[in-house]
Amino acid sequence: MSKLSVNINKVATLRNSREGNIPNIVQIAIDCQLFGADGITVHPRPDQRHIRYSDVFDLQAKVHTEFNIEGNPTPEFISLIKKVRPTQVTLVPDSPEALTSNAGWDTLDNQALLTEIVGDFQSIGIRTSLFVDPKLEMIEAASKIGTDRIELYTGTYAEMYRKNKEEALAPYLEAATLAKKLGLGVNAGHDLNLDNLNYLYINIPWLKEVSIGHSLISDTLYMGLEKTIKAYKNCLKEVEIQA
Repeated sequence: MSKLSVNINKVATLRNSREGNIPNIVQIAIDCQLFGADGITVHPRPDQRHIRYSDVFDLQAKVHTEFNIEGNPTPEFISLIKKVRPTQVTLVPDSPEALTSNAGWDTLDNQALLTEIVGDFQSIGIRTSLFVDPKLEMIEAASKIGTDRIELYTGTYAEMYRKNKEEALAPYLEAATLAKKLGLGVNAGHDLNLDNLNYLYINIPWLKEVSIGHSLISDTLYMGLEKTIKAYKNCLKEVEIQA
């Protein structure tokens, strides 16, 4: 069964819209785990527009499941990871001005850089994952880099799913199959929701983890946090959920 890691960035965005600490990021993380989340994901950006570096340190002692920290490997980010030592670091090639992550690494052009960083993190016991598009050549290069896992960028899948779910799935199934053959663990994330998650999972049941934030947090406005987490966990079962 694939693990559900809840990305709490959007909770921090809400908090940052006002002064103070409402909603409380640490308490949200504690509650997510209490309600069944298998992990907590954060993505601190240089402008700290949602999760702040201080939040990461506050969460360090409270995440007792899996702590996944995403980000572009700037010197500041690398220093943060070495201090916190999360379960997993997911390296994402987003520029500082990007609204959200919208593309994976070119693992061919960045092979030397990523090999050094991945090896550095692995040497201190941190599992590494590279955010990649479902392109076979990028997955082959990721394998040569030595990363433990890849995270498939599923934004394109989510967009195409509404039109033709079979066509949307095809490149992801091919990519995940190759990754499995190469010995890479496969994660997935971006724009996954209650409509499209189950179909992805029942066709790629060896997914190690899905990281979901925007849709999950949005659904809590209607369903509440506990029911929402249970609904997403229910999608990660090898039974097709009828719409």
